[in-house]
Amino acid sequence: MKRLRILRWSGQLLSARRRPCCLQYQRALNIRLRPTETRFASSQALQKSSIEPSFQNAEASLLSADLTALPSPPPEAALESAKLSALHARLALPPRLPLQTLARTLVDPSADPSPDFNNASLASLGNALLGYYASEVILCRYPRLPLEVIFGAMWAYTGPKTLASIRHEWGVELAAEPGGEVDPGLLQLKRLKPGEEPTKSGISGRPNEKYGWKRGMSSRTVYDDQFGDVKTSLELQERPEQQIPGVTMEAASLGFVRSVVAAVYLHAGRPAVKQFFQQHFLSRQLDMSALFVFKEPTRDLSRLCAKEGFESPIARLLSETGRKSRHPVFVVGVYSGADKLGEAAGGSLDEARTRAAVAALKAWYLYSPLDVKVPSDTEGPGAVKEWKPVIIDSGEVVV
Repeated sequence: MKRLRILRWSGQLLSARRRPCCLQYQRALNIRLRPTETRFASSQALQKSSIEPSFQNAEASLLSADLTALPSPPPEAALESAKLSALHARLALPPRLPLQTLARTLVDPSADPSPDFNNASLASLGNALLGYYASEVILCRYPRLPLEVIFGAMWAYTGPKTLASIRHEWGVELAAEPGGEVDPGLLQLKRLKPGEEPTKSGISGRPNEKYGWKRGMSSRTVYDDQFGDVKTSLELQERPEQQIPGVTMEAASLGFVRSVVAAVYLHAGRPAVKQFFQQHFLSRQLDMSALFVFKEPTRDLSRLCAKEGFESPIARLLSETGRKSRHPVFVVGVYSGADKLGEAAGGSLDEARTRAAVAALKAWYLYSPLDVKVPSDTEGPGAVKEWKPVIIDSGEVVV
């Protein structure tokens, strides 16, 4: 199989970009870079050697140009931004990732509708990368998780709330209003007006959507997004050149973080982006047991034992104290034959039995192998050569 040349893909991010609507500023904005071999040296070498000697003349024209007519800062302004350099160093980004690309990740489609200057394409790629790396870790570490819990874990690791929090932790500030004169180190977005709703359109893809049928768990896996929600696409993705009325701060942060992940992948490759994902996303603590919600745990446990061929579960009182007091405590264990499946304490026999059934279900679903290998471990230099298939569960209990 032919190896993909990621550096060639990332070269298009550094190609000269022009705005056809601003021909009067073409001389100031048309600062071309040198050939491909100098584009990926380092960020310091790029700032010194990737621009033609005519930069001094073009810089004077750029300063005299009316930048307020541009929807977003020009790419050349990224080299003079202290905020961008600080962000690059703060995130420990690879030296191959230039400041121009980092500045592009901060331009939301609502600020600049041109796909050559905003982060729409990078955000789409970053969304796929985050979904891939998060899903493989969750599925390989916990092969028995129900689908609803998997969707919740995906939301906790790479959901909009999480990515908005990551943007805040990275120290990226929002621009009050987008424009060419704004510092490229600020997140450029056009804010929603008070009382205005974000522009979204649902794309379910279900053949029976017009009949209003119920969205089951199986259809959510096939037709919905990685979080189990109905797919939504902004008008920009359908018509790239159309101006978006405005977006929320959360939506702009979502696109920015995804774009940074895509930029690391394009400029530095798979090992770098996987390390970046582990440091900034997978390092967060997530209590998987808190994602479970059982309506009737005793019935679910009975169905699970019948499905796996175990004996029917039986609740047994292990110990008690203060039965006739105001605060009694009962300890109940759930057994399948001679094997104890779960144990819990409660203020009544029914409460203790229900908690014991929940503990037994969580012990089953939260099973994790000792030596966990994910498919991405076989990619890139120095990867694992032999792939050992992980356990595949027969599926969750359907009641």
